[in-house]
This record gives sequence, C-alpha cells and structure tokens, in this order.
Amino acid sequence: MARAPGPAVVQGLPAGIVTRTVAAVVDVLVVLGAVAVVQFGYAALRYLLVGPPFSAPQLGVWGATGFGTAIAVAYLAGSWCTVGRTAGDQMMGLRVTGRSGARLTLLPAVLRAVLYLLFPLGLLWIPASRRRASVQDLLVGSAVVHDWYGHSRPHLGPAGSPGPPGHGAGERP
Repeated sequence: MARAPGPAVVQGLPAGIVTRTVAAVVDVLVVLGAVAVVQFGYAALRYLLVGPPFSAPQLGVWGATGFGTAIAVAYLAGSWCTVGRTAGDQMMGLRVTGRSGARLTLLPAVLRAVLYLLFPLGLLWIPASRRRASVQDLLVGSAVVHDWYGHSRPHLGPAGSPGPPGHGAGERP
C-alpha cells in the first residue's frame, strides 16, 4: 500500500476539493460555536441586568439567519485578511492568498466570504480547474494552497523541489 505524501511534498501546491471541504466543515462548526457563545453571553448579561428568565434571544428565522451570516462573514473574512487562514484551514494546513501569494485585503476577503456562503457549490469547480480554483477563487482572484509550515520554510517549486532559498511565498527578505 502506497503512503500518502507528507506535508513537505504538497507545500505550496494548490489544495484540492477534499481538503478544502474538510476545512469548511470545521469552519461551520466554529461558526455554530461562536453563535452559541454569543447567544449564551447575551442571555447571561440580560439575566444579570434584568433578572429572570435566563433565555436566549428570540430572533426568528430571518433574524437567526442574518445573525449567523454576519458572524460567518466576519470570521471568514477576518481570518483570511489577518492571518490568511481559518481554524479549518489551520487544521488542514491551508492558506488563502491572492493569486500573487500575498494575503487578501479586506474587500476581496469579504467578497469571497459572501460568495462562499451564497454559493457553496462553487467548490465543485475545483476538480475541473487546472489551478484547483473554486468559482469563488476565480471571481475574487484568490488561491488556496497547502501551507503546513507558515512563513518559516520556502514553498516547493512545480517539480516538488524546494525553490531558491529565501524566495518562498510570504517570506520576508
């Protein structure tokens, strides 16, 4: 039985649909946890200030959808434009960048997050794309690459060999 390639072999290469889907599932769980924590915090604060009963806010379907969407967009866009990865990306060794390899700025990160929430099936384009880009990546100009080592090691060249020292994506001169 052949062994799966280790992180060094895929470092810097575009991520596929399975890895990105697993990262997305983790991110959904993080967002659901964040929504629960915020609602619990609201209920606790309300209980302390107003008194019983201890209950979560009654937002209704549209309110809950809007609230969850706002948290998801803030989490995704904030993660991508500050550290380049969400918790799911971190777990799967991925980094979201612009096509140049630089970190996404706020507007493209927000647009990418909104597109992922509105059209999650855009991930299905990844296997058909030569550069393993989702529909959202094509529209925003982003890329998702394997990045197990952060900025500490150079990214691999196309043949799987290390590129010139000190010239990895994201490394500082």
